[in-house]
Amino acid sequence: MADYEAPLREMRFLLNEVFDAPALWARLPALAEAADPDTVDAILEEMGKLAANTLEPINRSGDEEGCSWNEGVVTTPQGFAEAYRTYSEGGWGALLGNPQYGGMGMPKMLGVQVEEMVCAANISFALYPVLTNGACLAIDAHASEALKERYLPQMYSGEWAGAMNLTEPHAGTDLGIIRTRAEPQDDGSYAITGTKIFITGGEQDLSENIIHLVLAKLPDAPAGPRGISLFLVPKIQVNEDGSLGERNGVHCGSIEHKMGIKASATCVMNFDGAKGWLVGELNKGLAAMFTMMNYERLGVGIQGLGASERSYQSAVDYARERLQSRSPGGAAAPEKSADPIIVHPDVRRMLLTQKAFIGAGRALSTYVAQWLDIAKFGEGDEQVHAEGMVALLTPVAKAFFTDKGLDCTVLGQQVFGGHGYIREWGQEQLVRDVRIAQIYEGTNGIQALDLMGRKTVANGGALFQLFADDVQAFIDQQSGNAAMAEFIQPLAAELENLREVTAAVIDAAKNDPHAVGAASVEYLHLIGYVGYAFMWARMAAVALEKQDADAFYRSQVQTARFFFARLLPQTAALSKSVLAGSDTLMQLDAGLF
Repeated sequence: MADYEAPLREMRFLLNEVFDAPALWARLPALAEAADPDTVDAILEEMGKLAANTLEPINRSGDEEGCSWNEGVVTTPQGFAEAYRTYSEGGWGALLGNPQYGGMGMPKMLGVQVEEMVCAANISFALYPVLTNGACLAIDAHASEALKERYLPQMYSGEWAGAMNLTEPHAGTDLGIIRTRAEPQDDGSYAITGTKIFITGGEQDLSENIIHLVLAKLPDAPAGPRGISLFLVPKIQVNEDGSLGERNGVHCGSIEHKMGIKASATCVMNFDGAKGWLVGELNKGLAAMFTMMNYERLGVGIQGLGASERSYQSAVDYARERLQSRSPGGAAAPEKSADPIIVHPDVRRMLLTQKAFIGAGRALSTYVAQWLDIAKFGEGDEQVHAEGMVALLTPVAKAFFTDKGLDCTVLGQQVFGGHGYIREWGQEQLVRDVRIAQIYEGTNGIQALDLMGRKTVANGGALFQLFADDVQAFIDQQSGNAAMAEFIQPLAAELENLREVTAAVIDAAKNDPHAVGAASVEYLHLIGYVGYAFMWARMAAVALEKQDADAFYRSQVQTARFFFARLLPQTAALSKSVLAGSDTLMQLDAGLF
């Protein structure tokens, strides 16, 4: 398998030329000083090295060895502890953290590029710091000042890690029926008792302590999701002076044996009267946890993006070297026994599909991160606007990135032919590793329901209109640019179709209780394709002016043309499926399946 090389040119192109991130950061006071161009560039460069030289080399061995469990003790694969120490000593856990507690306060637009590199190099490793980052975000947003001061500095430093505990054996999507209980104690703490499953990094040998965020209910809590509270439960209790004290009543009952991400410990966690502390308000824990969940959902989407990039790099390298048959247009390498397979149209179709989805996905992740930065650091109407955009686009990013992530890794595997099915080439591991991304942090079907139901139908399309307005503004801006007509005209047509489909589902939902569920997955893919078209049009607008001087820009323009010609037409089928309604889905009797 080809060595991983961080796509720094593509990342810099997006940050500096497509989105002009430095201009945004300069006008946001909290970012103006921290995110200076030289610092940002150095961070990208250093993570590229760390991903390629430290994280990627233990990816395959980590998969082969996996995590082990012995009487409650979890051991990660060889090399992971050393890599985690290197990662932490480099300050990477503090990158997006609050400077008041030792964080660097960097923008999310930079953060998503860093996350992609870590995920491309080693998804299993990435999960440990990503869960810690999410836990820090929830603590910073909702916990008391005392809890922030006690826990955040050590979590940013990597000395302590984080984990989130939601799912129970009987309660996955429907968290309102959780059974974990929290009993108030005289000292202001709570005794937490219950069992949680599928807990990433619930136990490991990487950090001195693990800080669990746990959803639980008080004995007198209201029924359903309105009765859920959030608690901070350390694996090892923390003394008043910040030192570690006694072991808390938190233990790992077992770890799961999984299809992929085998170097990530997925734990069953038992809480036996463990001492915990309330985060946020009583009975409002679900809202507090969603601060973390929404962060993780974009992060999970980036896992799909990272795996796609890793698969693509290896597939391109293989296609350039593998000799099979002659080009339909005549021998491309007459001095050799056959031509490299990259000359064949179907191989080029697979590689270009990967390249087009990856490029648009990276751009859309940066676009979403831009709105996250404005939502966090902006003010007034601009901040409210950004929050609406984040709400709409988060389920799209999570689900569409990961659906296309699986598609892209399968394409990369297919380029290898039989060798793609063999362990030593690495492609089969990427397929296995990325598959979970469509499932955890809310399955992609649930993301689609969220997008269609809560984020679109429930508000009469108000959030959708924010996105549509932004696309329309770009179309209007480019309307006089003849060179951009090949992209602007189809983008305008797709936007109008999306508006019509959105309005049709909103109208259908007034009388059909199944309308939202029947339309949701295809609708999410439809808005995903239009979002990707918007991104490629924005990239093309920059690249067209520079393509004569630099092959990189020519590549961007040609990939944009491929996307518009060969991939975007799938919106026609998706639209027809959405508009078909719910009848054919719901008429078949359950006993006839």
